[in-house]
Amino acid sequence: MLSRLYKWFKPLFFKMDPEAAHHLVVDGMGAASRVPGVPALLSGIWGVGESPELAVDLFGCRFRHPVGLAAGLDKNAKAVRGFGSAGLSFLEVGTVTPKGQPGNDKPRLFRLPPDEALINRMGFNNEGADAMAARLAKLGSHKVPLAVNIGKNKTTPNEQAAADYRACLAKLYKYGDLFVVNISSPNTPDLRALQHGDELRDLLAEVKAEMELQAAAHGDLPKPILVKIAPDNDEEQLSYMAQAIVASGISGVIATNTTIARPGLTHPNQTETGGLSGRPLTQRSTEVIRSLYRMTDGRLPIVGSGGIFTADDAYDKIKAGASLVEVYTALIYKGPGVVKEIAEGLKQRLRRDGYTRITQAVGADHR
Repeated sequence: MLSRLYKWFKPLFFKMDPEAAHHLVVDGMGAASRVPGVPALLSGIWGVGESPELAVDLFGCRFRHPVGLAAGLDKNAKAVRGFGSAGLSFLEVGTVTPKGQPGNDKPRLFRLPPDEALINRMGFNNEGADAMAARLAKLGSHKVPLAVNIGKNKTTPNEQAAADYRACLAKLYKYGDLFVVNISSPNTPDLRALQHGDELRDLLAEVKAEMELQAAAHGDLPKPILVKIAPDNDEEQLSYMAQAIVASGISGVIATNTTIARPGLTHPNQTETGGLSGRPLTQRSTEVIRSLYRMTDGRLPIVGSGGIFTADDAYDKIKAGASLVEVYTALIYKGPGVVKEIAEGLKQRLRRDGYTRITQAVGADHR
């Protein structure tokens, strides 16, 4: 039923400009979720029931199952209640910057249907941290853990980037359950340089200092901070990054963001610049997860993201070392029902392999 429902709407969406369709879905989910009874309806259609074998306790949060929403879909936290009712176990909103910015010139989002992929060069288009804070303040409580993905403004030079990340954290501290430092988008000039060398160590130290400052001011314990990394790092670069992230005391890593590589694409849009997501990223993101888990002896919690379309894709990332996983492009090509499909498939794979909890499968490839 779920797949048939989306198959009916999908041709209509795919006739639209990709960015227009994107806004229609997010704004529609936001508006619909404010109508009494609609969140319960969404949950009835796409919700995933409680399954003790799929539950994950991590980062001080309880996740009903491992499958959440990656950043980039709900950039301005407009549809938190809607997406939180559609089966996802957590949401990552943003990337948000201190000041609102328009992003790069349009067109900047491209579908590659035969490759089950997207290319985007959005450029952190968002309304800014104050607008997101105001929206989340009105929302109040949310059903699932909320991760806020923070970045720097395009006009901010790298040597001043830490101030932008600190500003986002200060404005949004009250509203996120965890925070994600985005230093891996290919669409903001020089941003990826922050993944390496002293810049990485210094940035993480600054963000952690701001987190401790905000926690003290609010009488809380510091909230978890994760770092989102690119898939286009070699093993030497990954090793250094892993060492720096572990040494910093950061809570975890999201692997991975979009790629600038163009592996085996067939659609003419392959020539567009920007970050590639979807099926072509499946294998590479899993390889990065496997490397990070090995390099850190499983001590650094990993959220797997990139090309997850099926339960096997998710399970491969979990066995490689991911404790949680995220979807985005699969929602575009398969619809919201993919979340329940993956969750049900994970339960089947646990039973097949003799596990009683999903946490037992994390890093299984290394044992």
